Amino acid sequence: MIAAYGVANLLQSVAAARTDLHPGFDLRLLLSLGKRKTYLVGLFCQFAGFSLAFLARRDLPLFLVQAAVAAGLGVTTLLGVLVLKWRLPKAEVALLAALSCGLAGLVLAAQPHPSRPLGLAGVVGLAIALLVIAVVGFFAARLHGSHGSVALGSLAGVAFSAAAVASRPLAGADSIHQFVTDPLLYLLIAHSVVGQLLLGMAMQRGSTTSAVAAMDAAAAVPAAAVGLLLLGDEIQPGREWLAAAGFLVTLLAVIGLSFYAEPQHGHAHSRARVPVAAGRGSHRSD
Repeated sequence: MIAAYGVANLLQSVAAARTDLHPGFDLRLLLSLGKRKTYLVGLFCQFAGFSLAFLARRDLPLFLVQAAVAAGLGVTTLLGVLVLKWRLPKAEVALLAALSCGLAGLVLAAQPHPSRPLGLAGVVGLAIALLVIAVVGFFAARLHGSHGSVALGSLAGVAFSAAAVASRPLAGADSIHQFVTDPLLYLLIAHSVVGQLLLGMAMQRGSTTSAVAAMDAAAAVPAAAVGLLLLGDEIQPGREWLAAAGFLVTLLAVIGLSFYAEPQHGHAHSRARVPVAAGRGSHRSD
């Protein structure tokens, strides 16, 4: 999953930087991106990562899976060094080491366990969240520069976080019929599409690195909290400190990597830095 998201990050960001800037909340951006082979290959990798993340959420807590999704940026950085000949400062090496340690701590702290049902109130909450994200995104699309990148990146992260919350109980469906008739499936798809659109818009604006940092935090933190509070996510007894430390170290390392990312290309209307988050889809859509 981490490898798939890492490749997707790199390919989608390159495609977004080479696509004409769309100033508003416009679904035609996804159509424009879809004409580029680089973006389509990246989208395929993102779907592969999303599918693996979905399967992982059947038994693993969201604080582990979401942190691992964000860690795809570490793979993006390594690919940039190996394939695109980026420089790797000593600080970035330290951040990659911290990322590995943080993930290791989360793996040791996580207690595999199926999710609790989300319930009608949770489904309604996700539906309301979708509407709010779309409305706020419509107005945030009018922002440009770093403010637009951060605002749209944060909203994309919230959408991917909501998709992750929907997928945790959905992954435990006992039959195909239960799976396709569950409203969580369609909320998952809707949040993923909205998140992907917002991410594409954030990639095209001012400070892409700021957008990445905002999206990673917005995608990981709310989902982890909801998982622990509502979905029955569990931590190994006596290892709560390890889970907290691992999550914090992983998130800070990912944010640090996004700011150390080396500039590779510029957009006609704004400069961008290559490494950008996962897409999450459910990076980030999942």
